[in-house]
Amino acid sequence: MPIHALLRIFVALSTAAVLTACGKPATPPAPPLSSVTVVTLKTAPLTLTRELPGRTTPFLVAEVRPQVTGLVTGRLFTEGGLVKAGDALYQLDDATYRADVASADAAVARAHALLVSAQLKAKRADELIKIHAVSAQDHDNAVAALREAEANVGVAKAALQSAQVRLGYSRITAPIAGRIGKSSVTAGALVTANQSEPLATVQQLDPIHIDLSQSSSELLALRKALGDDFRGAKDYPVTIMLEDGSRYDQEGKLTFADVTVDPATGSFALRVVVPNPRGVLLPGMYVRAVVGSGTLPEALLAPQQGISRDPKGSASAMIVTRDGKVEPRTVQVDRTVGDQWLVIGGLSAGDRIIVEGLQKVRPGAIVIATEAAAPVTAVPAR
Repeated sequence: MPIHALLRIFVALSTAAVLTACGKPATPPAPPLSSVTVVTLKTAPLTLTRELPGRTTPFLVAEVRPQVTGLVTGRLFTEGGLVKAGDALYQLDDATYRADVASADAAVARAHALLVSAQLKAKRADELIKIHAVSAQDHDNAVAALREAEANVGVAKAALQSAQVRLGYSRITAPIAGRIGKSSVTAGALVTANQSEPLATVQQLDPIHIDLSQSSSELLALRKALGDDFRGAKDYPVTIMLEDGSRYDQEGKLTFADVTVDPATGSFALRVVVPNPRGVLLPGMYVRAVVGSGTLPEALLAPQQGISRDPKGSASAMIVTRDGKVEPRTVQVDRTVGDQWLVIGGLSAGDRIIVEGLQKVRPGAIVIATEAAAPVTAVPAR
């Protein structure tokens, strides 16, 4: 037998002899406990928000149309400028309407003269009837003529007022204050009463409306999550994000939420009113609105680094129990809130979720848990 083989047999026999002499096999030393970093979950009120696309629309819109027919003799505004309610915009040729006013005024004077004559005749009839100098029929006729003269005065005054109104319509004024667009007519154009084409359009842009749409499925999910704690979005301000990604310096307010879902799109309409003192927002502009949609009084947020997902998309987390053991949990999450997940199932307040050292532990292992130095704070969900 080779010498090296004899040496191996000798070493094996010597080791067996030593173990037999000790009476029990030697055990390896226990491995050191792994250290992990945990975050203790806490509940806190959380404002839920939705970022919705929208378009700006004027607060008020008035299309300027003539109420009488005539030739335009002058445009009295600057296109694209600001106008006040009552400012003159167009002047129409008013010669015919002035003549109508003069004629109606003369008719009023004539009616007054006839009224005076009828009053005198009625007065004399009243005196003569007392001494039976006139018949009752003549007295009644005089009283009736007086009443007719009084009515004729009223008719003449109404005709005068109507003529004055038409004369006033020959000077077209701004119905609202705002910014006026371009004019569709120039001096010399013939315009007709209540024509279909507007002469110009005035839009009030301060404040301005933003029309949004929100999915009805999002509303249902929100109501299901909040239950009896649901609060209407009208309790919260609206932040406006401009098309270039910057934040608008004025906060809006939700003023209208439709009660009907559009069957074609599955969404319902929202309207926000926003101050626009510097005219930054213009009609038709695309914006995004961060709208408050409810409050969770006891929201549970977990750090994203403590939540993992399997290939099927199911979320899970590792927590450290009170006795220091690692325990896996299946977790249900709703949305991201900054660098956290909004937890709706699987975890509760007081659970210590592992955020660092996950690769060194396994379920059932005993670990040394150290609280994270900087606690994660809640931010509004978007």
